[in-house]
Amino acid sequence: MVNTYHKHDVFQAIADPTRRELISLLADKELPVTAISNQFPISRTAVSKHLNILAEAGLVSTKKVGREVRYTLEPEPLKELKYWLSYYERFWDKKLNALKSFVETGNKE
Repeated sequence: MVNTYHKHDVFQAIADPTRRELISLLADKELPVTAISNQFPISRTAVSKHLNILAEAGLVSTKKVGREVRYTLEPEPLKELKYWLSYYERFWDKKLNALKSFVETGNKE
């Protein structure tokens, strides 16, 4: 796995609900900041700051088209989340199965 330095890691970037909404919005299409900011009750400047944090984490990329800057989701860094969550999914499955077995067999006294 290639380690690329990012100012913000993926976990920090998705910790904010606004940034998670931005990720969802960009999942289907590339959009300019104006179209993105129209979807939120915060200022365009605030949206731009959130987009910059996502970009610093490698989650979005930008492309200049004429005078417009368009944002695109880069899903690759989300794999880090998937791997981390899958470990805990297996961990809790084992724990819950052990509890289930204990409850089913341990209470037959």
